[in-house]
Amino acid sequence: MPKVPTQIRIDANVKKQATELFGQLGLDMSGAVNIFLKQCIIRGGLPFVVEIPRYSQKVMEAMAEAERISRDPSIPGYSNMDDLRKALEE
Repeated sequence: MPKVPTQIRIDANVKKQATELFGQLGLDMSGAVNIFLKQCIIRGGLPFVVEIPRYSQKVMEAMAEAERISRDPSIPGYSNMDDLRKALEE
């Protein structure tokens, strides 16, 4: 089947995160987009539910804080419960 070039505009940060994720899955952007498009065709629509989440303001703030913490290199992380327990007891 012949391939045709296609251009799309996406947010630079979304592209970076998606490229990293697809790389972990052994895919490139083109392969991932092809999978998405094929699933749309098979399902006759988007292969997932599209909706506006209705989270409370408190939950939205907690999710924003969790995302900020996950990206902050100055906040320590722990790979096992013993190290976490020691840090909490200090």
